[in-house]
Amino acid sequence: MTTPQFKQLRRSYGFDEVAIVPGEVTINPDQTNIDLPIGDFTFSIPILASAMDAVTNVDFAIRYGKLGGLAVLNLDGVQTRYDDPEEVLGQIAGASNSKVTALMQKVYSAPIKENLIAERIQAIKKGGVVCAVSAVPANTKRLAPIAEAAGADIFAVQSSITSARHLSKSVRGLIFEELCQAVSMPIMVGNCCSYGACLELMRTGIHGVLVGVGPGAACTTRQVLGVGIPQITATIDCAAARDLYLKESGRYVPIITDGGFRNGGDLCKAFAAGADAVMLGSIFAQTEGAPGKGYHWGMSHPHPTLPRGTRIKVGTTGTLEQVLFGPTSVTDGSQNLVGALRTAMGVCGAASIAEMHNAEMVIAPAITTEGKSWQISQS
Repeated sequence: MTTPQFKQLRRSYGFDEVAIVPGEVTINPDQTNIDLPIGDFTFSIPILASAMDAVTNVDFAIRYGKLGGLAVLNLDGVQTRYDDPEEVLGQIAGASNSKVTALMQKVYSAPIKENLIAERIQAIKKGGVVCAVSAVPANTKRLAPIAEAAGADIFAVQSSITSARHLSKSVRGLIFEELCQAVSMPIMVGNCCSYGACLELMRTGIHGVLVGVGPGAACTTRQVLGVGIPQITATIDCAAARDLYLKESGRYVPIITDGGFRNGGDLCKAFAAGADAVMLGSIFAQTEGAPGKGYHWGMSHPHPTLPRGTRIKVGTTGTLEQVLFGPTSVTDGSQNLVGALRTAMGVCGAASIAEMHNAEMVIAPAITTEGKSWQISQS
């Protein structure tokens, strides 16, 4: 007697389970084009710095913007709650493991000050770079107009999981079509990890989708809630949604794979899987001068009774320039990320990010261990 099937599961893949196949034609890495367009803006580095308090503050946003990238400032974080965020960041970095969660719940319960939103944005703009900011959906309708009036260029709506259709007790929740009409800034929305959710978000008129639920180094969503899809599969599915939407509308909406990256190999695999850009947190938190002071925490807005993030010690491994362009001082692939991407594109014969999407990939669970017994034993 056969047992009736209640659910059919499909296999999904993370970074360690796949590999990129070299192309039959190769090109010089310095001939590759890795530009990232978002709305009317174009960035020479297709790597975004995440909207986390341990990663992005005014100083980091300016430094990274001058190098060609885009850092996203968290409007729900300590930068807009405290006149002196450095003091608060120092408290979080210095707290013991047993007390840090309670401390963060207290820290993030302080009210957001609208005057600080304007001050932080204007400071970034004074630095001469594009200013991107982020808020959770519940705060977006209030904060987006304030951010636009202060001079912000790009607005991201971010939460652990964001969908185009959300049911709540509020009379009228956040509607992305209306948001896109209400403000002139390009709108990025995240996070999602499925074909259907990504397609619906794009159909609302937004300008970018952040892909990834729970893969971040300091995120515990997968452990606490059990939700998420490994990043390679999530990226492939959302890339398919992007391509269908392009056929439907003639409008190209970039997808940004957000979270789970440890090294250049992971980053390159994301682009081969279909990403137009990636968003990094912990790797940037390791740079000299990062706001987290050698620590990183994944939750910018802790739930008062169900924390879904944790503070981790990442240390300081090098400068921002080293992480992006080298020369490397480590052998784990966490530095010279731009060089890694250009080299991978070169060996795949991809002159652009769009061509990198066509690189062949294979299921390869031994890709990180094959022939590496000495490295593994000495790690």
